[in-house]
Amino acid sequence: MNILLLGSGGREHAMACKIAASERCSRLFVAPGNAGTAILVKTKNVNLDPLDFSDIHAFVLANEIQMVVVGPEAPLVAGITDYFASHNALRNVMVIGPTQKGATLEGSKDFAKEFMTRHQIPTAAHRTFTQETLDEGVRFLHTLKPPYVLKADGLAAGKGVLIIDNVKEAEMELDNMLKGKFGSASTKVVIEEYLKGVELSVFVLSDGKHYHILPTAKDYKRIGEGDTGLNTGGMGSISPVHFADKKFMQKVEERIVIPTVKGLRDEEIGYKGFIFIGLMAVANAEGELDPYVIEYNVRMGDPETESVFPRIKSDIVELFEHVWRGNLQQTTLEIDPRPATCVMMVAEGYPGSYEKGKEISGLDQVANSLVFHAGTKQGDKGQVLTNGGRVLCVTTLADTMPSALLQTYQELVKIHWDGLYYRHDIGQDLLKMMM
Repeated sequence: MNILLLGSGGREHAMACKIAASERCSRLFVAPGNAGTAILVKTKNVNLDPLDFSDIHAFVLANEIQMVVVGPEAPLVAGITDYFASHNALRNVMVIGPTQKGATLEGSKDFAKEFMTRHQIPTAAHRTFTQETLDEGVRFLHTLKPPYVLKADGLAAGKGVLIIDNVKEAEMELDNMLKGKFGSASTKVVIEEYLKGVELSVFVLSDGKHYHILPTAKDYKRIGEGDTGLNTGGMGSISPVHFADKKFMQKVEERIVIPTVKGLRDEEIGYKGFIFIGLMAVANAEGELDPYVIEYNVRMGDPETESVFPRIKSDIVELFEHVWRGNLQQTTLEIDPRPATCVMMVAEGYPGSYEKGKEISGLDQVANSLVFHAGTKQGDKGQVLTNGGRVLCVTTLADTMPSALLQTYQELVKIHWDGLYYRHDIGQDLLKMMM
């Protein structure tokens, strides 16, 4: 079948590799794609805006597209799945992604928190405030212990979460957010208690009734060594997370995954796609780890996809077909037991201002790892140029996590461009926990 994948980042490159490898895929189009997806077998980049539904409509019909896989969250929150369902010529196209109502799990922090409350899914204590209830928000801050967590209700390009140690500063930032610090995304702000623990990501593929739990992962958001400095889109990831053992994952499934899928079904929220559950593993009074939901996302994470997808051995297109048909329970999910580690290489100045158009060399020298393109483009002479803040991700599968990390770092030093930067400590916190 002909398949259209929407997106242009490292997540989409990793997904494209797995989709193109399927015998069920005749031709894969990536919109808009990057320099990595441009050279995949059976794959072609197309100049389409993932938010321009009318152009996508015309392209799908002209190229006999049978499946559309939505990589980023914005088209889902904007309602692309509903758009296809509302047009007779498109309604039989298999769209892998939730309905607009389902995408509200990511599009609105307040909606997600209320969903968790309704279905008794463990999460931090919280309340939502607007400009009209600012005084109540200030009073609520004083009922909490520092640090204070403030979240913009809507999508804010990954920048809408503030963690603040000082209550006066938290009051000031609450006011700033409600006055438009993050635009319309922060017309409502969720204040929640700070959970102390270790973060991890759990990914679920669901047809709205049944599900598969994909490998766990941990990503690294801060730009600096030792998790310091500004937040980024992600500087690397590790899969699996060793402390997410059978006992912990049973808690995740029973307390979070099952109630989430059942809640979507009971509320008649159409959901055929990925559920990204951001968790905090918190030690209880007995010293055991309990999972709490930090947030939902309605697509795969980035850069977690770059360590999770290489571990999926099942035919991903076959899984997607069963998602669309609502019979995912008829499939099995086969996972490579080897751990995967990925390290993101970024442009100098990221996550602040940075230059684009730097020529990248050494890609052909990488032999023992996978290289996923995130922010790249092809130059006029066929060269690969930087085209974003996060540029490349180097991923390795190996028998142990230490050996995978070692190999990743040995391979990525073969790649060069003017001003590249990467963290040298990805995974070191997990290695210390394993000792």
